[in-house]
Amino acid sequence: MFRAKDCEGSSFTEVRSNSTYPAAAVQACEPDVDNSHGNREYANVNWDELGFGLTPTDYMYIMKCSKEENFSPGTLTPLGNMEMNPSSGILNYAQGILEGMKAYRTEDGRILLFRPELNALRMKMGAERLCMPSPTMEQFLDAVKQTVNANKRWVPPPGKGSLYIRPLLIGSGSMLNLGTANEHTFITYVSPVGNFHKGVVNLVVGENVYRATPGGTGGIKAICNYASIYKTISEAKAKGFTDVLFLDVVTGKNIEEASTSNIFIVKGNTISTPATDGTILPGITRKSIIEIARVLGYEVEERAIPVEELFDAEEVFCTGTAVVVNFVSSITYQSKRVEYKTGVETVSRKLYNTLTGIQTGRIEDKMEWTFTLD
Repeated sequence: MFRAKDCEGSSFTEVRSNSTYPAAAVQACEPDVDNSHGNREYANVNWDELGFGLTPTDYMYIMKCSKEENFSPGTLTPLGNMEMNPSSGILNYAQGILEGMKAYRTEDGRILLFRPELNALRMKMGAERLCMPSPTMEQFLDAVKQTVNANKRWVPPPGKGSLYIRPLLIGSGSMLNLGTANEHTFITYVSPVGNFHKGVVNLVVGENVYRATPGGTGGIKAICNYASIYKTISEAKAKGFTDVLFLDVVTGKNIEEASTSNIFIVKGNTISTPATDGTILPGITRKSIIEIARVLGYEVEERAIPVEELFDAEEVFCTGTAVVVNFVSSITYQSKRVEYKTGVETVSRKLYNTLTGIQTGRIEDKMEWTFTLD
């Protein structure tokens, strides 16, 4: 074990010497700088080859809360492995919530966050569902701002990607009985990312396998929601599909969402998306696209969508923090494949251009959705 000085220079944090992260990830005081994109300082990354994967950065933010207390002030610490009791709530009972958001670099060098207060509110909603304390809005936003500022050199150049931000809230305290942990930890780390999907998106409708059930945790970003669909996704990818579109468990007839994204269908001037009724995650990108579409004059419906409507749709697209807005090339259901309009003339491309224009500062933010870091 060694001790690495934190970003404030006023305290020290233990980082295990068996960390799987390279030394550069914790030697942030002497950064490896790339100035090939102008006068700004960038990490030494091949931005043109950036995919959607983990690139270790410099710092993470950690804040703790004991049972029946509020979260105490957190601290930035060099990114590294964390020690955890094997009886912790997250390891034994999956008591944890995650969030996903992004920071963007503008052409004039500013760094923007997109609607971060909605991520804070969604985490609070999820924490209440799992009987966990959550950071206040101010604590959440401060943690995100500190983490992004400390890793500013990892924010990709304009047009090369974004900085993915992953806040986590976990039951870190030890326990054996069923119940909430006696300690909770809030963590925020970041990684530069490129496109989530490279190439066309071809979905397959999942049959007899479901992502969420009424009364369950499908409407929150619970950590336990994801591993249960790994097998289904792996089998779909082995057959050449990009992802799985899940149906509702009650009727088995209505579309809900894909593994990482909400789904929309387009017919004429009408855009339809499944209503968020507890089994579908209320995506922040989803909400933003609905609001943009209405401003642009489209009729937007949030309702139950029978799977048969996929056969008549002109366009289908998916939305999410990771995928942004991505048109769907085809969907296969019961061996029948339906192809959709794609390309620059699509509704989804118009919505994508508007959303990303706001997120990256290319378009005036009349919605007042972005926040500029100091």
